[in-house]
Amino acid sequence: MSKYRQVAAVFDLDKTIVATSSALAMHGPLRKAGFLSRSDALASTLVQLPYLLFGEAEDRNARMRAQLARISHGWNAESVREIVRAATSSSLHPLCYIDALDAIEMHRAAGHAIVIASASPAPLVDPLAAILGADFTLATQVEIVNGRLTGQLDDFNHGGVKAIAVERLAQQQGWDLSQCWAYSDSISDLPLLELVGRPVAVNPDRQLRKVAKERNWAIRSFTRTVRLRRYRIALPAVGLIGFILAGLAARHQLSRR
Repeated sequence: MSKYRQVAAVFDLDKTIVATSSALAMHGPLRKAGFLSRSDALASTLVQLPYLLFGEAEDRNARMRAQLARISHGWNAESVREIVRAATSSSLHPLCYIDALDAIEMHRAAGHAIVIASASPAPLVDPLAAILGADFTLATQVEIVNGRLTGQLDDFNHGGVKAIAVERLAQQQGWDLSQCWAYSDSISDLPLLELVGRPVAVNPDRQLRKVAKERNWAIRSFTRTVRLRRYRIALPAVGLIGFILAGLAARHQLSRR
């Protein structure tokens, strides 16, 4: 069995790769397309602000889910996908942490499968995951009837549900979870981080930082950001030799860990 099929790196999306909420990052394109009114955009921002400032909590998650259900009811699913796809293929790329993008490239150079596992809705996650070059995407599935969003969530990919989805995917792909990596900022992803042999707490909230210190997990601080489009364009400038050296360095670093 190849190394690719044995090892995966699982990345949370919001506040781990993207420096904000992916839903919040799409407010501009959705407003421009007429899917989101100014008042709805403001209300959604106010609901998500506590999450951005203080991290996840059950009551905050419940309010965000309810807000998403209310404003997305009746949206044409394919139109939403096209809007998000267009936004993630233009200069409107959301701000991403450079260190997160570097980590993805490092794992890819080491032959690891890249998994994006997010609680955000699939129509928002899938186009961004494609730009990131993810091999697999796990996101919250939304109910679609006659081509339109009903506002109901078929499967909220959060907490223990996300961990189960990753475990199921690992079984399908034959990955050795004891050799796999997981990156997240939130205590809600504790089940996921406990599932793998190499958990990494990224800009962790207070609770996750406490657990990570107690268990001697890696703690990373991601601060520098870049528009994803600029990062992807700049990458070839490293040159073939630089990319090979980066790959060799990544393999050495991963083997040491």
